[in-house]
Amino acid sequence: MQALLDVILPVFVVIGFGYAAVALKLFSEAGVDGLQKFTQNFAIPCLLFSAIATLDLSAHFDVALLVSFYTGAAAGFFAGFFGARWLFGRPWEDCVAIGFCCLFSNSVLLGLPITEQAYGPDALAANFGIIAVHAPFCYGIGVTAMEIVRNRGSGGLATTRKVLSAMFRNALVIGIGLGFAVNLSGLALPGVVTDALDLITAAALPAALFALGGVLVRYRPEGDLRIVVYICLVSLVMHPVIVWTAGSMAGLSTDAFRSAVLTAAMAPGVNSYIFANMYGAARRVAASTVLIATALSIGSIWVWLQLLP
Repeated sequence: MQALLDVILPVFVVIGFGYAAVALKLFSEAGVDGLQKFTQNFAIPCLLFSAIATLDLSAHFDVALLVSFYTGAAAGFFAGFFGARWLFGRPWEDCVAIGFCCLFSNSVLLGLPITEQAYGPDALAANFGIIAVHAPFCYGIGVTAMEIVRNRGSGGLATTRKVLSAMFRNALVIGIGLGFAVNLSGLALPGVVTDALDLITAAALPAALFALGGVLVRYRPEGDLRIVVYICLVSLVMHPVIVWTAGSMAGLSTDAFRSAVLTAAMAPGVNSYIFANMYGAARRVAASTVLIATALSIGSIWVWLQLLP
């Protein structure tokens, strides 16, 4: 119970504060949209850039960690994709969007602050190793699958161009890519730049959590609740179970194991709805999933914290 109070609730109190501020008309929805754009397109990319630029890649870019985590993520996508088709009879485009919901755990807005609250800032190195690949991996799978099902019969070259174009317009991918460029080149950034980045990144997670709460106001638990429950089970249970099993077999260190399982246990992020909205597929299901899974994760995260070493 103490873990719930000390680790989980502070994060969800900030989310709840944003939700209440918008629901009570103390903060406008337009303001939330602006805050979300600031965090998604500027503050969080800066956070990822700073983290990757200074990360000791030889120590923390662990292949076993990435294989363990992304085995679970890929399994989640295919469970969502084929489950949506075979169990619920959804169109192929909806199947991709639903698979993306099962694939894209909220690694930044929930994963980082909860891991930090639970195990301290020094435990985040493995999180950043996962996050460095998260957006390229997830969008790579989601965009590729969507473009394939939408362009059935089109040439492979046209599909490839659309995939690459969509990926490299993503601010998170750009921030991560620039971070790797600085890290691998050994370039030392001027002090004034790092100080400015520190100011921006300090606001990234609190502002993003507040904006997440504000955005959830407009989502209503509508659509097919059976498939929403299915997505929640894949995201909150199946994904972390697979990562736990793979991480145990790979012999991950305690810190890496905790980060991998906790990140896998996060609810689908708002990016799941953004992806669905971008393609006009399964939007109500995605929106309902973000709201319901985020609420359910309060309890499920507490369970995983009790089970982790």
